[in-house]
Amino acid sequence: MNNIPNGPTNGPGPRKGRDFIARHGETVFNAARRLQGEAAHTPLTRAGFAQADEMGAALAGFLGEKPSLTLWSSSMGRALQTLAVVTEHLGLDWHDTHHDDRLVEIGMGCWGGRYYADVMAEFGTIIEPGTGLLLPAPDGETYPQIATRVSDWLAETHDDPGDRLIIMHGISSRVLRGVMTGADVHPVLGAPTLPPLPQGSMVMIAGGVETLVHRGTGHAPA
Repeated sequence: MNNIPNGPTNGPGPRKGRDFIARHGETVFNAARRLQGEAAHTPLTRAGFAQADEMGAALAGFLGEKPSLTLWSSSMGRALQTLAVVTEHLGLDWHDTHHDDRLVEIGMGCWGGRYYADVMAEFGTIIEPGTGLLLPAPDGETYPQIATRVSDWLAETHDDPGDRLIIMHGISSRVLRGVMTGADVHPVLGAPTLPPLPQGSMVMIAGGVETLVHRGTGHAPA
């Protein structure tokens, strides 16, 4: 746990450029209240596509047409689907996207794909009181493990010039945002996290400071 970063930078000197970090739109798993975790492809619902559409329009209004952005996405289908809609608004080529497994959602182990209600009936609460954070499954990924992989991505991209657009997930984006802004390490879960944002939301982080670009209309917890 001593290796978990807790500061607004992740390398020598300030991080270059701005990071626009987005949570993908609602999926069929979200709508059914299933734990999707690292499921490779859970398609967006009509609401999810609408959320991606709104997010793309908001970012286009913020940055203008054909902004200079490096495109990054979790390698999971729901993030890539969301990015396809957003890039259409920006006039950018989705095929230029960097797919990265370090940006994927928390690994849910034996809980993955199951209904929240069924898992809670067997294990009790699986949501950390007061924060909405999912508790790790017995064989699932831990928060320090998430912090390590997103920090590795941050270190690799620290000196890249220009701005970045990153489409990812509820839990993993909360950890990434926490690492980038120097949030306190959660006393139970062991990694820095920031509060949840609904599906279809986007923030900008620059100089370790987070600014809301668009608040989505999806489900807020996780």
